[in-house]
Amino acid sequence: MIDYINTPRTLGRAERVTAMLADDSGSVTAEYAIATMAAVGFAGLLVVILRGDEVRGMLTDMIHRALTVSG
Repeated sequence: MIDYINTPRTLGRAERVTAMLADDSGSVTAEYAIATMAAVGFAGLLVVILRGDEVRGMLTDMIHRALTVSG
């Protein structure tokens, strides 16, 4: 991690900018945030789909057939 406040003044402007752009601290946190937001969006979509009457009927029918003993 680069200490921007205590960066030596001997570095030129281009070197300081390059050093700042090369620092990737915090990128993992951003990736986790993006993945979490994608998961939340997907979960919300599943909730909307599963609340539909057609899907609820299909799931109820599937459970009923699985629990019914056929002769």
